[in-house]
Amino acid sequence: MRTQNLVTVGGADIEVVLLPDLGARLHRLRVHGMDVLRTPADISNHARDPFFWGGYVMAPWCGRLAPVPTAVGDRLVNLRPNFPDGSAIHGQVYAAPWRQTGDASFAIDAGGDGWSWRYRVESVVSVSGSSLTIDLRLTNLDDTPMPGGIGLHPWFPLPVEVAIHSDTVYPSNADTSPSPQAVSGNLDLRRPQWMAEGVDATWPGPGDPPLELFWPEQHLRATVRAPFPTLHIVAAYAAERGAIATEPQTHAPQGLRRLLNGEPGALTLIDPGAAIELPISFEFSPLA
Repeated sequence: MRTQNLVTVGGADIEVVLLPDLGARLHRLRVHGMDVLRTPADISNHARDPFFWGGYVMAPWCGRLAPVPTAVGDRLVNLRPNFPDGSAIHGQVYAAPWRQTGDASFAIDAGGDGWSWRYRVESVVSVSGSSLTIDLRLTNLDDTPMPGGIGLHPWFPLPVEVAIHSDTVYPSNADTSPSPQAVSGNLDLRRPQWMAEGVDATWPGPGDPPLELFWPEQHLRATVRAPFPTLHIVAAYAAERGAIATEPQTHAPQGLRRLLNGEPGALTLIDPGAAIELPISFEFSPLA
């Protein structure tokens, strides 16, 4: 059902409210009446401060890229910084207007503005019983191979516990190393726990399930799966926002550098007319 610029999916058990005109982003996610996303009282806050509300799609890259002229074959990537740290972050579609292609499906054709390929991003949202599924697709519409990545960036207000089932980690998303290291200390999240303030890191190659979220006071648990050959889970603690982000995505930060240097966690090189897909599911269940 669409009212003004809102699209509502689901019902009593799980209700999702999306904003097609602002990145087809998740404005609200209610589970058994409980709000689990960081949802603003004023919808316009999504436009004023787009990186820190709800849950949004990242494409054609996720996380940070360096905003410096970079040759990729015969094409040039020359992005503008859009974040206070001087990076080009989270792609180009997180707050752009998407078109609604079905009851709960959305798409946007984009490219340019420093990104030398044309591409399409699609999102299909569905609710069934206790599950929410968001199927993401990134298609190369151009005539040369395109580096690409896609992911989802949801914010969860505190308090919430997290478990990321990976043995290795890139400790910093701002100054990301070429290779991951063994998890330790605050970055060992293989058991459910509160995330430590200041964490901003990436966990590659997680197991099954890759990610779990826990709300002990509400006796609620979410098991998150996102099957992809090079799945990464990015997590960050934003103390000033009172929230954490846990982001399933297809590559590590600085994915373009990684592709050009042969480092792990790189962007995928997508052939003309081809696509990558990232199906993300949230299965909610009672917490014993």
